[in-house]
Amino acid sequence: MRYVVLALVFVNIVINYMDRTNVSIAMPELAKELNLTTVEQGLIFSAFGWIYAAMQVPGGLLLDKFGSRIMYFISLFGWSLMTLFQSSITGFAQLLGLRLGVGFFESPVMPANNRAISYWFPENERGTAIGIYSSAQFLGLAFSMPILYAIHNSIGWRGLFIVTGVIGIAWAFVWYIVYSDPQKNKWVSQQELDYIKAGGAIFEEELPDEQPKAKVTKENLKKLFTKKLIGIYLGQFAISGTFWFFLTWFPSYLTEEKGMSLTSTGFLSSVPYLAAFVGVILAGYLSDHLTKKGFSKSMARKIPVITGLLLTLFIMGANYTNNPYLIIGFMSIAFFGNGLATITWVFVTLLAPNQLLGLAGGIFNLCGALSSIVIPIVIGFLVAGGNFSYALVFVAIIALIGACSYIFVVGNLEKEA
Repeated sequence: MRYVVLALVFVNIVINYMDRTNVSIAMPELAKELNLTTVEQGLIFSAFGWIYAAMQVPGGLLLDKFGSRIMYFISLFGWSLMTLFQSSITGFAQLLGLRLGVGFFESPVMPANNRAISYWFPENERGTAIGIYSSAQFLGLAFSMPILYAIHNSIGWRGLFIVTGVIGIAWAFVWYIVYSDPQKNKWVSQQELDYIKAGGAIFEEELPDEQPKAKVTKENLKKLFTKKLIGIYLGQFAISGTFWFFLTWFPSYLTEEKGMSLTSTGFLSSVPYLAAFVGVILAGYLSDHLTKKGFSKSMARKIPVITGLLLTLFIMGANYTNNPYLIIGFMSIAFFGNGLATITWVFVTLLAPNQLLGLAGGIFNLCGALSSIVIPIVIGFLVAGGNFSYALVFVAIIALIGACSYIFVVGNLEKEA
């Protein structure tokens, strides 16, 4: 049953990121129709992140209170409805408001994913499980990009929003019917329950009664802002920074900076996502394999992340060529590195108190969400003159800062008192 849960989470994330990136596919044509400047485009790309970031802590509190089943249903249904409504926009303000709505409803998603996996998987399988569900954002987009471009090219950007919105609304009901936490699930066997519990999966009755969940107190805040947790928060901003470049400005970069057609962009833009998929699957497997072989947690968990952040620096290579295959090659190495570094949710489980996983996940995801605000807006200003060179350097610098955070700030992966 835990693999069924993993499959559900995987599909959730595919739909989630499809609805985050559909606006970037629509943007070249949409911007012409609505006469949007690059600065306005940057604001549209970042609008999702404004309220998404602001709602991370409240979303974490609600998740700890109501659980993954109910919160995910509300979230999935809500953001899909906002996506559907984007098909009827006629101006900048309407699109901005609906992107804010998407961000609002998506805010509990990543902590909910982490919570579901922490409840269903023993610790020695958790890295692989996180790697698999994290890969959904890359694999799903790799295969959906050509399809989304085909939909866009055949029925327009409004039709693109209609199709992606309807898919999400339908899947919300599938999630609600099938998912529940292990002890409430009618399909899980007692043998599997015993196995995941013995392996360190989180069970509700094991959370200490004397330390209430989901409360923002001075004592809990101290536990959520230790040096090590601050280090992974900084790292998450850096890792998400690269991802948000690909999720927002990458299609415009290929069509406007490098002069590729929309048809070729649909296929070529999928290659870096496939590379990132390979990276995240390799990271999860390698991390768990090293753990089982007796390597320290620090070595097993941190090496893929640091290596991946450093590989992201290859993104600057695209500044020195106009060959489309070399451009995609440099971008694929950089995004492979980003995928390699994307198993960072395992650090939340390792370093945060069990009774505060939802809230810690909310803060962690908040830091990643802040990059969804900063990166698109800064790039919008950097490319206002029509050149993406400084934008790629900016993305590389952020990745380097993230690598330094994991090396010098996080240190050994032991929970601090």
